[in-house]
Amino acid sequence: MTPPLHPRRRWRPTILLGLSFALHLGVLLVLVWRPAWWRECLGALIANHLLLTAVGLWPRSQALGPNLRRLPEAAIQSGHIALTVDDGPDPEVTPQVLDILDRYQAQATFFCIGSQAELHPELCRAIVRRGHAVENHSQHHHYHFSALGPWRMAQEIAAGQATLSRITGQRPQFFRPTAGLRSPFLEPILARHGLTLASWTRRGFDTRDRNAETVLRRLTDHLAAGDILLLHDGHAARTAAGTPVILDVLPRLLEAARARGLRAVTLRAVIQPGTA
Repeated sequence: MTPPLHPRRRWRPTILLGLSFALHLGVLLVLVWRPAWWRECLGALIANHLLLTAVGLWPRSQALGPNLRRLPEAAIQSGHIALTVDDGPDPEVTPQVLDILDRYQAQATFFCIGSQAELHPELCRAIVRRGHAVENHSQHHHYHFSALGPWRMAQEIAAGQATLSRITGQRPQFFRPTAGLRSPFLEPILARHGLTLASWTRRGFDTRDRNAETVLRRLTDHLAAGDILLLHDGHAARTAAGTPVILDVLPRLLEAARARGLRAVTLRAVIQPGTA
């Protein structure tokens, strides 16, 4: 049975988006009354769109809408961190990640690709069965996701929601776009689905860095309660010995967290839908 829909959130444009709308309206009025100023108007619009693009390329920015970058204060006081694992499920890597998490009694949030979940549905169900959470990482993980128009972007998100809900029996509460990149179209779509955008506090860059020591250092330097960490079970880089980097890093990361009195939990364990 497909789980019920989450309540829609009310979409509120940010200050930047409000100013961008006002600029477009102002340009239209200027062109009506002073058509000869079209070059100045075009320059203003180009500058505005370049700014919106730059903000969309900054994964942790909140200028385009709400963005979960850190756990709430109650979770910080409880010594919680969140491990997030992207781009799976992967039939080779994900089962080993689950075993490591079991060994350290840690929970993680898996941002799964819908098309991958369709190829490995039992693996997605195992993630949930073993105490973790499956969230929406779009249906196809297009690398040009942030450049999609509103209709295509809405399709990708809705398809990911439907696929992951049907397979796991749990409707995703969080969304993470490919590489965290987005456009002004994203937040209204997420609000319609009751989804919360989730980024991270620190990432390991483990899809391209084959040095597990460097990846581990990025994740553990100043590691503290409230951090959201990003690793990958799909598209994982491999060490010189051929081991997926996450499998080398994860046990030592969890040991470091334990030594600092930190406990890894899922995002949905500490955040209610629509409250981030």
